[in-house]
Amino acid sequence: MRKLFKLFGAVREYKVKSLLAPLFMALEAFFEVLIPMISAKLIDEGIQAQDMNAVLKYSGILVLIALIMIVCGITGCSLSSIASVGFGANLRHDIYYKIQSFSFTNIDKFSSAGLVTRLTTDVNNVQNAFLMFIRMAIRSPFMFVFSFIAAIIVNSEMALIFLVAVPFLALLVFGITKLAFPIFAKVFRLYDDLNRTISENVRGIRVVKSFVREDYETEKFKKTSKDIQKNFTKAERIVGLFSPSMNFFMYLVMLLIAFFGAQLIIKSGATDGSTGGMSTGELTSIITYAMQILMTLMMFSMIIVSVTLSKASVDRITEVMDEKSDIVTPDNPVSEVKDGSIEFRNVSFAYSRNADKNCLDNVNIKINSGETIGIIGSTGSSKSTFVQLIPRLYDATEGEVLVGGVNVKDYDLYVLRDSVAMVLQKNTLFSGTVRKNLKWGNENATEEEIKHACHIACADEFVEAHPDGYDRVIDQGGANVSGGQKQRLCIARALLKKPKVLILDDSTSAVDMATDAKIRSAMKNEMPETTKLIIAQRIASVMDSDKIMVLDDGKIVDFGTHDELMERSPIYKEVYDSQTKGGDDNG
Repeated sequence: MRKLFKLFGAVREYKVKSLLAPLFMALEAFFEVLIPMISAKLIDEGIQAQDMNAVLKYSGILVLIALIMIVCGITGCSLSSIASVGFGANLRHDIYYKIQSFSFTNIDKFSSAGLVTRLTTDVNNVQNAFLMFIRMAIRSPFMFVFSFIAAIIVNSEMALIFLVAVPFLALLVFGITKLAFPIFAKVFRLYDDLNRTISENVRGIRVVKSFVREDYETEKFKKTSKDIQKNFTKAERIVGLFSPSMNFFMYLVMLLIAFFGAQLIIKSGATDGSTGGMSTGELTSIITYAMQILMTLMMFSMIIVSVTLSKASVDRITEVMDEKSDIVTPDNPVSEVKDGSIEFRNVSFAYSRNADKNCLDNVNIKINSGETIGIIGSTGSSKSTFVQLIPRLYDATEGEVLVGGVNVKDYDLYVLRDSVAMVLQKNTLFSGTVRKNLKWGNENATEEEIKHACHIACADEFVEAHPDGYDRVIDQGGANVSGGQKQRLCIARALLKKPKVLILDDSTSAVDMATDAKIRSAMKNEMPETTKLIIAQRIASVMDSDKIMVLDDGKIVDFGTHDELMERSPIYKEVYDSQTKGGDDNG
């Protein structure tokens, strides 16, 4: 409950509606409680006494009360619906923006599927709990108190019967929630697995089909879906016991009231209650109040069940909201990157503080602004890790990383990252036009700048060959363009940033060697002041760089020109020989 209240900060502009909704629901409860009292008067003073004026009088009062009650109920429901939907939208917004602030380290803690589940299923569960809370949490206690007071006013002895059911109902609610909650918590973890399966399958559908793994993926989906169904069914069966058990206690109380009430009426010897017994109208009102009280208890119990069952979702959401980004803009940050010079001073890095071994170990290197640096190394040599420390996607575990002569930790994060453009190994395009994708690099880019960037990246040839040109629609993930085309568009997008540092992380692996050389030549001529770091598997992509860095097992084992490395670096020479003498252009 405490965590749910913590999330109520997302109510914001819906505070007034969230406060007014319970008020109108309480007013509805108040007027609903008056109806049995007036109905008793109608029966005893009108129908039993055969007084038509009394019948008309109390009938008119009942109609008026019913109308007021309906207006209050409709208003309360409308306000609560608007407030809960708004609360859900704000909560989803807060989670999404929180995720955007995460560093790679934070993101690594949560799977993509898990974050999607939190933004969808979990938010919906919390939103429904919030709706139930503001709609019924005030109404139910008010209804219980009003009805109980009214029942005592009518007949205090009969009202005591209601208290018999309360302890049993409390035990019932506690037992059901205690049994059901762990199962629902497990179901949400299974939802993560299901979302992950669907996401991977849809994203990699071409791989699935090329390896003829449709049946395997179908079985994997079926198994996870079956587990969810089995656990949900088990939990719902437990919760399903709640309604019939409540009905049992409700009708038991009704029977007791009818039995003892009938005895009081018979014992009194009169139907108008004149001898101190109970009248027919009073018995009718007591039965109605019994219904109201028990229904109120049922609704209040449902609130507890709903809030309790949403606890798993609340825990998962607060887990994200409480996560502190380990990479933030410092106080009084540096707001300008002077140039593209890069320096690593005694830098070590591990993805986990508890790791047995560092990914990068005591790295020291200085790169001048405007230089083109090639980076090669075997798989797992931490090439990508090295470049990800430059824009602070991760922070060094030890040592300092400097860009433009300033420690990256002293920069405003936006300024630093806006000065560094990265084309990652996994190139990502978003649904929309080619132009819209390119403007991710610079939303204010002119048509001329877009075309020039595409020319440097050798993307103009296939973009302009398409009938729609730069208005061509790209499917989600760039599914309707080839790997090489996707890489070239991503390079053009990075060039539009006009960065101080450009990082190409094996981002020309899908283009032919001639196009690769053309792109590198164009960048060298067009961007002489930009520092360019090129990670590549093939020597041909880096051999004309100003210097080449050879990484092995997280350490820089050599650094120099192509000719220098050919003379003194056995690793570099071995890779070169394997690609040239062996004829393997792709390494």
